[in-house]
Amino acid sequence: MKILHTADWHLGKRLQEFSRLEEQKLVLEEIIQIADREEVDLVLLAGDIFDTFNPNHEAVELLYKTLKKLSKDGQRPVIAISGNHDSTQFVEAPDPLAREVGIFFYSRYDSVIPTGKLDNGIEVTRSEPGFVEICIPKNNFPIRVILAPYANEVLLKTYLGEGDREAEFREVLANKWGKIADTYCHDKGVNLFMGHFFFMKEGGPVEPEPESERPILHVGGTQALFTHNIPNQIQYAALGHLHRYHAVGKNPFPVVYSSSPLAYSFSEADQQKQVIIIEAEPGTAVSYKAMGLEKGRPLYRKTFDDLPATVQWLEQNPYCFVEITFVTEHSIDAATRKAIMKAHDGIVSLIPQIKNPQGQESLSLKVEDLGKDMVTLFNMYYKSEKGQEPNAELIGIFKEVISQE
Repeated sequence: MKILHTADWHLGKRLQEFSRLEEQKLVLEEIIQIADREEVDLVLLAGDIFDTFNPNHEAVELLYKTLKKLSKDGQRPVIAISGNHDSTQFVEAPDPLAREVGIFFYSRYDSVIPTGKLDNGIEVTRSEPGFVEICIPKNNFPIRVILAPYANEVLLKTYLGEGDREAEFREVLANKWGKIADTYCHDKGVNLFMGHFFFMKEGGPVEPEPESERPILHVGGTQALFTHNIPNQIQYAALGHLHRYHAVGKNPFPVVYSSSPLAYSFSEADQQKQVIIIEAEPGTAVSYKAMGLEKGRPLYRKTFDDLPATVQWLEQNPYCFVEITFVTEHSIDAATRKAIMKAHDGIVSLIPQIKNPQGQESLSLKVEDLGKDMVTLFNMYYKSEKGQEPNAELIGIFKEVISQE
């Protein structure tokens, strides 16, 4: 059988004042075409379906229309879980109706998908909290999916009764998934895992979370899980949360982030967005391939130091969003700013980078710097201007000026 793995649609998301809805329509239509062309039997949507807990009606309408097409009017099952951007109640609310056309929403660890045969021939043969087994008419074997939607540690304690220590948190999830796998996931069916968490190899490097993403790894969120927490009976783990394609592990089975369908921040500017096509059958290793997505505006970060070159590049690249850093001796004058902004309809930021009197570039703030406290920013500024750290007396004066203890 063939499976399409996608995630992190973030329907309704904006890039500052720019709506991305029309691009989302285009790229989701591209995903539908890939599913049809590849003759996919099952679609997995691994969380962050919407960008907010209360999506607007355009985003909701786009989801339902897209899933209807992806399901081929009920002939191809679609299984979707919630991510850390999704409301568990909102995502799961349409499930009783959607299920009748082969679309399964799952967002709560205490939910159970009802068993039974649907009019389209798809049958839910077995289920329990966090697990579903389905049979598709064209296949003579069942498909089992361990379902791991995002939940913060407070919710996981409510659902699973887990303790306070980090090891217990990982252990309780691993035990839950292991018991499901031991009960249902023998080699006479296809065994899958779908989750929306931050997974890494134990002892390996921690991958950066997306700049545009609400981080999971923070106080009150959820710690990183390890790939070995997923049961060995699984043949493929479909993950959501990281916005770039990333295979966390390949042995004993692939553990893969598919990527978001669009670049949602300038930290994703150079990423090729993709969906994953998996070929699977019982009892053997899966094969999979990433398929690039082409629709939607690319994002670029560009630096210029003269107006003609800036305008020329903008005119040559009309279909994109761009963050421009403009190097100048002084501030960007009104005429220059107007000429740049008039040359393109996708300029998200125009950032001045001022040279000091010796012609060296001075402090240039990045997006991630905007969350730093005032004293840290003052230290950065002073060091860029004077070449040294401010002394304690000067820091004290600065704190007094900004009325900060």
